[in-house]
Amino acid sequence: MTASFHVPTAVVVAGAMLLLGLGVWAAGRGRRRGFLSTVDRVTYSTLHTASLASRHLADGLTPEAAERAGRHLLAILGASSVAICDASGLLSWTGPGDHHAPDAHGHASESRTSGAPSVLGSDAITCSDPDCPVRAAVTAPLIADERVVGTLTAYAPAASAGLARATGELARWVSAELDVAELGRARTRAMEAELRALRAQISPHFIYNSLGAIASFVRTDPERARELLLEFADFTRYSLRQGGPFTTLAEELRNVERYLVLEQARFGERLQVSLLIAPEVLPVRIPYLAVQPLVENAVRHGLASKEGVGHVTISASDQGGEAEISVDDDGVGTSPESVQRILDGVSRADSIGLGNVDARLRQIYGDDFGLVVETAEGAGTRVSFRVPKYAPGVHAE
Repeated sequence: MTASFHVPTAVVVAGAMLLLGLGVWAAGRGRRRGFLSTVDRVTYSTLHTASLASRHLADGLTPEAAERAGRHLLAILGASSVAICDASGLLSWTGPGDHHAPDAHGHASESRTSGAPSVLGSDAITCSDPDCPVRAAVTAPLIADERVVGTLTAYAPAASAGLARATGELARWVSAELDVAELGRARTRAMEAELRALRAQISPHFIYNSLGAIASFVRTDPERARELLLEFADFTRYSLRQGGPFTTLAEELRNVERYLVLEQARFGERLQVSLLIAPEVLPVRIPYLAVQPLVENAVRHGLASKEGVGHVTISASDQGGEAEISVDDDGVGTSPESVQRILDGVSRADSIGLGNVDARLRQIYGDDFGLVVETAEGAGTRVSFRVPKYAPGVHAE
């Protein structure tokens, strides 16, 4: 009897949305024009403008992001001008009065130091131009990863209480967007580290055995040796590539075929392989090196120590909005407890990338999309996973 389990891990992705006090449903709804009231239009306009700003903040606090987001932040605040600074200096100035721009970083020094909003009046901001609208400022800190990374400063003819509250709330919203951007960068760094670890895990035994098998054909069948050497070169080139974290299922399966050709040169008729692939899922994007480690586990741990012929079946099926990929072997199997220790990260000794693949799937798609392992000692093993056919941020390189 086999045991099936799906081990969860904690992956939390946080997001935030600014809610500007708009008093929508109480009294005073304006007369309707078409489908929207005045309050509806203001609500929509504010949220739409905020969404436009958030697109530019997705890459973090850079000069380009500050320049593009600044226009939208100015529209939300209704101030004369807006300045965005980081710890080193001014990133962007939006609006009139840009002759004050060189002083913006200094104006924000108190907020940068204290981590709290500050207000500057006409005694601190002087100007000889009688038509300049920059006479006062409200500065609020931008906080990401629990540290002040910059400031948002609103300039106006006077620093009203309403402007102070709005600037503080908007700065908190921008801070939340910067936190989300940092989480995204951290996830990318984690995936890159996992890939480096997986490349380092490519079995030295497989490399030695493959070269040994190739060498055995050099004199008896030089053409076969040449073909195997080309397969080995293509396999290692793909496995050690420096591209992004995603590929297509078709590309991944091509590399799996190269791997199996090399293993069959060693095992001969002992290794039988079946591929059951639905053509419509071949273009689906999946994490790079998500399938090959599962096949290598099946061959190395499932079949290598089995007497007689062993079978490996690789399947990919269309499940509506998802594609399901599975690797089955009729080898010696293992205990469910051993697999659980691997997926929990407690043990790696008996696995080639199993925990690595599971962790990356969960990082990218969420806990519902990790590996599902069905196995028992003497009963073979089935490892499967699902991926959405279309997922935001997932693209082949």
